[in-house]
Amino acid sequence: MSENQDESCADLSKRSAVILHSPDSGIVEATETTRQADTDDQLIGLWLHGRPEHTQRAYRAEADRFIGYVEKPLRSVKLIDIQSFADYLGEAGLKPSSVHRAMSAVKSLFAFGFRLGYLQFDVGRAIRIPSFRDELAERILSETEVLRIISLEPNPRNRAILLTLYGGGFRVSEVCSLKWRHLQERDSTGQITVFGKGGKTRTVLMPRSVWETLQVLQQDAPADAPVFKSRKKGHLDESQVWRIVTKAAERAGIDKDVSCHWFRHAHASHALDRGCPIHLVQATLGHSSVATTGKYLHARPTDSSGNYLPF
Repeated sequence: MSENQDESCADLSKRSAVILHSPDSGIVEATETTRQADTDDQLIGLWLHGRPEHTQRAYRAEADRFIGYVEKPLRSVKLIDIQSFADYLGEAGLKPSSVHRAMSAVKSLFAFGFRLGYLQFDVGRAIRIPSFRDELAERILSETEVLRIISLEPNPRNRAILLTLYGGGFRVSEVCSLKWRHLQERDSTGQITVFGKGGKTRTVLMPRSVWETLQVLQQDAPADAPVFKSRKKGHLDESQVWRIVTKAAERAGIDKDVSCHWFRHAHASHALDRGCPIHLVQATLGHSSVATTGKYLHARPTDSSGNYLPF
């Protein structure tokens, strides 16, 4: 074995997992993503590389908040700094779920930096992130509420967005990136193919009413045109869709902080309530585990052992 092939584990730990295979020489390093970082900013760039756009924004914001708090290079951060940051988040009045998300991002960054060889220790590994109360049940709209939100939306494009979010159980990022070529006819209805979270592609058969609404919207649009166009004829961004959903909920008199993801929650919950097999809901939503889908059963139980008590 040559000296170049006989790499030590220490050397390998300083490489990213992205490797290119060459038919001539076997294995060749990729140029950008496998190079060890020289600065904190380079490390964060490598850490975010390849993640969905909305995940990159959220993780970047959490990394910036942490670095702004500790005011020192990541290589100088100690466990007490991370613990202090966790306390700061709690005292700042953030929701437990927000604290959980921020600390999960920080732990992920330090674990990545250690695996890459940029950091000598994974100081975040010792941090235990406290669990928080599951608020899923509070974020599930009733069927009546969802239908009222959709029916009172006067703009045809916006109504189609709401129908697609609910009818397909899609994430907002998936809806925003849709092109007409991602839609295919299927007998009396059609299907939509999305590239979702975790790099997974899935195809969802749409309810006929949703499909017909989308066909009216398409008219003579070319295959590579966005399904939901902005005023500049490009794809709508997620913030624009969030505003559409917020205004639609307010118009319908829903006094809750309704977000795009609530339509996904509603899709899962309402389908299960109506007897849809849990594995079909799992496949439609693209959950990696049926346990994730099962949370909706616990959030809206249809029976209780209390109904069997003698009173």
